[in-house]
Amino acid sequence: MGVGAQEPAMSPAPAPAHETAGEELVPSAAPAVFHVLGLPVTNSMICTWIVALVILVIVRSTTPKNIKEIPSGMQNVLEALVEMWDGLIGDILDKRVTRWVFPFATTFFIFIVMSNLVDLVPGVGSIGIKHDGEFTPLFRPPTTDANLTVAMAGIFLVMSLYWAIKFNGPWGLVKHIFGVKMEANKWVYPLFVLLFLFIGAMELLSILFARPVALAMRLYGNVFAGESILDMIFHSKSLVITFLLSAGMYFYETFVCLVQAFVFAMLVVAFVGTLCTHTEEHGH
Repeated sequence: MGVGAQEPAMSPAPAPAHETAGEELVPSAAPAVFHVLGLPVTNSMICTWIVALVILVIVRSTTPKNIKEIPSGMQNVLEALVEMWDGLIGDILDKRVTRWVFPFATTFFIFIVMSNLVDLVPGVGSIGIKHDGEFTPLFRPPTTDANLTVAMAGIFLVMSLYWAIKFNGPWGLVKHIFGVKMEANKWVYPLFVLLFLFIGAMELLSILFARPVALAMRLYGNVFAGESILDMIFHSKSLVITFLLSAGMYFYETFVCLVQAFVFAMLVVAFVGTLCTHTEEHGH
């Protein structure tokens, strides 16, 4: 019998990357939903606009024209919130500084709470569109986008420096950071000057870099981690496990959302307080 060339066995086609590596979790970068004049509009930006609109509607509905002598409903909530933050900030900062920081910190708290809670709204992350075979959610919690948290930290940095200069004066702020803050005789005073110059340099690094980074990354990391965990739970193959874990995570995430907003606002107040206090500079 003749011997013919054996046809090579067909190897199976490689599985798609998303099947072998598993389904990708929430991407760290917010995807663009559409473009306006060449600029991307991401799903986190859409949610940011929605949150801002909701806050505007709520606040406008409780403006002086609609205020009642006996508060009820949303007016009661807002008045309690204002009184709470006024008391907290007033216990930490100078009265003059409190007037500057109170609306700033309170606005941060309200906005961050609303933005964090978006993560728990049904449909966020699951409603979207398909483009070129890839699914893009229409909505994403604003605080899971590092661009927003970094922008808020940048605003804090600019305003805190402005208030520090306004409170201390330019030269007063320099002395506040680099000045010798303890009594010393004339023999050791030059050593203390060098020591406090070094301490001041570390403090300046903290003011310009460490504090804004801590504010931005703490908020982003905690909320993003919560969203990723919820996404993993909802993609579980067991309906029972999904229901049990998601119920517990919803309560936990609600607590985390409130705590992270409170921590961000209180750190803003505390950081401003370290810059807007009178410290005595000692001489020799």
